Amino acid sequence: MAKGYWIGRVDVEDAEGYKKYIEANAKPFAEYGARFLIRGGQFENPEGSARSRNVVIEFPSYEAALACYHSEDYQYAKSLREPVSTGDIVIVEGYDA
Repeated sequence: MAKGYWIGRVDVEDAEGYKKYIEANAKPFAEYGARFLIRGGQFENPEGSARSRNVVIEFPSYEAALACYHSEDYQYAKSLREPVSTGDIVIVEGYDA
């Protein structure tokens, strides 16, 4: 079974407010087996547009990645994130060779 991934690009406008989102997302991420592969860090953007923060989160399956996003707990966390940041999230199925 292929893993699932969240690919997020975020500009944080209120760092203190964003900390509340991070606290709230811990529960659903643990529940759905999320593992951070990339969480911020140095980057170069040779093509296209960029945001200040990049994140890649791995889930045991594509279904788990979708279920986490749509869960009540994550939707609550998202409600804390939206007023303090601007971002894009893509949920993608991994390549299972």
